[in-house]
Amino acid sequence: MTAFAQIIIIGTGFGGLCMAHKLKEAGYDDILILEKAHEVGGTWRENTYPGAECDIPSALYSYSFAQNPTWDYKWAKQPQIFKYLKDFATDYDLRRHIRFGVSVQGATWMENISNWTIQTDQGELSCRFLISGVGQLHHPKWPNIPGRESFKGDTFHSAQWDHDFDLTGKRVGVIGVGASAIQFIPEIAQQAKKLTIYQRTPNWVIDKGDRPYSRIEKWIAKRFPALANLYRFGLWFQGEFIIYPIIKGAPLRAALARARNRSDMNKHISDPKLRKILTPDYPIGAKRILFSDKYYEALARDNVELVTEPIKEINATGIKTTNNNFAHDVIIYATGFYSNPFLKELDIQGRNKATLVDHWQNGAFAYLGVMTAGFPNLFFLYGPNTNTGHTSIIFKLEQEVGYIIKLIRGAENGTVEVGPEAEHAFSEEMQTRLSKLAWAKIDESWYKDGDKIPNNWPGSSLEFKKRLKTPIWDHFETT
Repeated sequence: MTAFAQIIIIGTGFGGLCMAHKLKEAGYDDILILEKAHEVGGTWRENTYPGAECDIPSALYSYSFAQNPTWDYKWAKQPQIFKYLKDFATDYDLRRHIRFGVSVQGATWMENISNWTIQTDQGELSCRFLISGVGQLHHPKWPNIPGRESFKGDTFHSAQWDHDFDLTGKRVGVIGVGASAIQFIPEIAQQAKKLTIYQRTPNWVIDKGDRPYSRIEKWIAKRFPALANLYRFGLWFQGEFIIYPIIKGAPLRAALARARNRSDMNKHISDPKLRKILTPDYPIGAKRILFSDKYYEALARDNVELVTEPIKEINATGIKTTNNNFAHDVIIYATGFYSNPFLKELDIQGRNKATLVDHWQNGAFAYLGVMTAGFPNLFFLYGPNTNTGHTSIIFKLEQEVGYIIKLIRGAENGTVEVGPEAEHAFSEEMQTRLSKLAWAKIDESWYKDGDKIPNNWPGSSLEFKKRLKTPIWDHFETT
């Protein structure tokens, strides 16, 4: 492997690939991208469960500078998103910068030479600037249920789908009803003899209105990019001025969203008891609003049962709840990912050997989500307080990429580091504003770490774009 590169990027998902392309466009070519797998794609390479698709409309789920006019569906499916990323890496000449099959274990700031030394499973590398494109959701979370290892049937996590196991005619148990579950449940409900779904907390689910794009629509999008941009803007507008106000607590929009949920549910669910247990008791927007045309319809099937009794244990033959025993041939865990602490799998040491884990022991924070004090020339994509609940993360990634390039230019051949006072003020602002939003009105979600919300951005995406347009150099130290 190359011993030194001016810039090293970790990860080849949407963030890492965008970062590499824009750096090359800005005149930087001494770039190395480290990828633990053997293909690009990030989460869209790893998550292959049946029905996997984006929960943001397709037209918003591509780079603004490399839009895809040939999406097959209004809400893109995993294979086509994965293909988009593979094609992007090839078309923009990024593959020659990528070292596949290299797992990063940690990084150490070398004060005497102002470089990062990166430890990998294949030796050490060094660089001037280190950029994490690791993301927030890639380590599957397994629940701590007594007896989990005693089950004699097949078992796997939705993020590690066992495609060799045929679900046809099987008694299937699914633990969890989150974003992944509502996508694969309608698919496997058609195969299983009996599908038992274990729900702890219901979600606000709204019909997405998915459909295939026609040939004429694809032709127009390809031939008239101005119209495609206008359509994309309309989708962004809906998230910015309909969904985001719900998170802020706008009563009329929240009431309309709840009414839409009831209408969608009532189309398929006739049992009033089932309707009741599917209706959340927390404010809409406190957890990510989910979109599905098929979930409620699947729950109404004769071979599907929704269980809300707490799970007491898992035994050799299935799952035991408070009052019942359920026999299963396979148990699928749709229990999400470890989102906190950030970058917990990497041993990153900054100035004076201070570790990032200790630095973030009370919850992750970073100035504008891209830098944290004491770790010079280290940048984050999709870092703390940058997640979104109402629009495409790719929009935000593009703003972060542009901002990081400005910081690298400002550092020239030296270092750039955010000042602790500026970072502290920013973190305090984030938590104060977040405490007033719907996300704070629920005890537990993947957005939260205790009472703190380290994941989400409290403002609009338009505000995010404005604040990352130009660095406030008084907030940084350069040497």
